[in-house]
Formats: sequence, structure tokens, C-alpha cells
Amino acid sequence: MTTSDAPPAPPATAPTDRGRPTPADRARQVAVSVAYVACVVGNLFGAGVVGPVEVSTAGNEAFAADSSLLTPAGSAFSIWSVVYAGLTLHLVVQWLPSRATAARHRVTGWLVAAAALLNAAWLTASLQGYLWTSVVVIVALLAVLVEIVRRLTRHPAGRAPGHRDRLEPLAVDGTFGLYVGWVGVAAVANVAAASTAHGAARTGDVAVAVAVVVLVGVALAAVVMARAWGGRAAVALAQAWGLAWVAYGRLAGDPESPVVGLVAGVAALVPLVAVGVVRRGHAAAARPAVPRGES
Repeated sequence: MTTSDAPPAPPATAPTDRGRPTPADRARQVAVSVAYVACVVGNLFGAGVVGPVEVSTAGNEAFAADSSLLTPAGSAFSIWSVVYAGLTLHLVVQWLPSRATAARHRVTGWLVAAAALLNAAWLTASLQGYLWTSVVVIVALLAVLVEIVRRLTRHPAGRAPGHRDRLEPLAVDGTFGLYVGWVGVAAVANVAAASTAHGAARTGDVAVAVAVVVLVGVALAAVVMARAWGGRAAVALAQAWGLAWVAYGRLAGDPESPVVGLVAGVAALVPLVAVGVVRRGHAAAARPAVPRGES
């Protein structure tokens, strides 16, 4: 997560909205907190810290790193630790008096709570081996996260003259940028894992062709997101992270597929390039025009 992740904020605006918190604001803050606790408890079960089963071994190891051509290598999932750290920071930040009435927290708070509950529901379905149910849940989670980031883009972190708010872009924009970028890749892997667990070919020409088409689709989606959301670095970093680990798994792990590994490696570069292009365009547009005849 980086403090520069969020698109440029409009100049000379107050960092937060004015006014006293309403009962609706307090209800929203409590809902986010309760949902976050449920998410953490679910994560403890999913990681095997509590309970006899962890996600990687659930459903006859349907989520193992070698379950499909589109499953990232195991180390990729360490990004969840960063996401949960960001969510913890967001939980604290949304309780700050200066954030209670902020428009961007008001328009995203209930969605944040929904995302946390969906995360817990995904872990529950996965641990119980309900693979297609887990697919439905993670797609719903992705849809909620996309809407959160869309609303954050429409309500950028404000800044007053001489004031640069570093906490908000880190705790909110950075957190949910990483979250949506990673869940997008994880949803693809989830569908692939459920498909192979229910009889789809894990390897072979058809499996390779499908994997290549899906990876191209993920790369194109990353370009669309970069353009729509103003070039959010955290989104691109999470997408690139997941795709790079898919490439590593296919080139150095099992099932091996040089073709899928190469395509995944190229796809991992696309989000980073797309964000760089979008940000460069914004920077060029923000530079004052030089009158003709001056240098």
C-alpha cells in the first residue's frame, strides 16, 4: 500500500466533511467493526490456527497450488497478511473523529461491512468443501470491492491548502486497492479449482487454451480498471503479484505449462504498464500549458 495510490484529489478541499456524527454514522462504524471481527475469526479458521482444517487442504485439496493451471503458487497467498493489516488500519481510521462524517466513509462503510461478511462466508464455504458456493461468494465479494473502489474514486480523499493527508490513502485507498486486485485473481483461481475438482481437465490442450484466454481476459480487465479508477497503484500491484505467482507455478511447479507460464508472466506486466500510462497522462494533463512562443 502506498500513500500515492489514490488518484489526485481536487485542490483546496477540506480533508473531511463538517458536522457532528449522526446515529447513522455510529451504526455504520459499529457494523464495520462487528463484520471485521467475524472476518478475522473466519480467517483464523481458514489459516488452520483454529480448527482442524485449513483452506489449502479443504475439499480434497481443491485449493492446493497444483489444483489447476490458474492457481497461483502457495507463496502468493501471503498477500492476505498485508490485506488484513490494511483492514485493521482501516478499522481504526474509520473510528477517528475526523473520519466519522467523511463522505467517502459514509458511502463505503456498509459495503465494507458486507465485504468482511462475504470474506467470512467464503472461508466457511471453502472449509466445508462447497466449492461452487465458494465461487458464488467470491464473485459477490469481488463485485462489492469493485463498487467500493468505484465510490472511493468518485469521492477522493480531500486535502486543504498546506495539508497532505497520508493516512487516508494508505488505510483506505491502498487497502481496498490491494484487496480488489488480489480477489480478482483469486476468483479466477477459485473457478478453476472448482472446475477441476468437478471433472474438468487439469492439463491438456483444452485446459491450456482456456487458461490462456482467461489470462488475456484478466489482463484486459486490469487495463479497464486502471483507466476507470485513475491508475491506482495498489490495484495493479496486487494483480501483478497474483499473476506472477501463476507464472511461477506453471514454469517451476506442478502442473507445468510453459505456455501458460509465459502468458501469465506477460499478463503480470500489463497492470503495471497500464497504471504507468494512465498516471503519466494525468501528470501531463495537470502541467500548465506553455504559451506559444515561450520555452
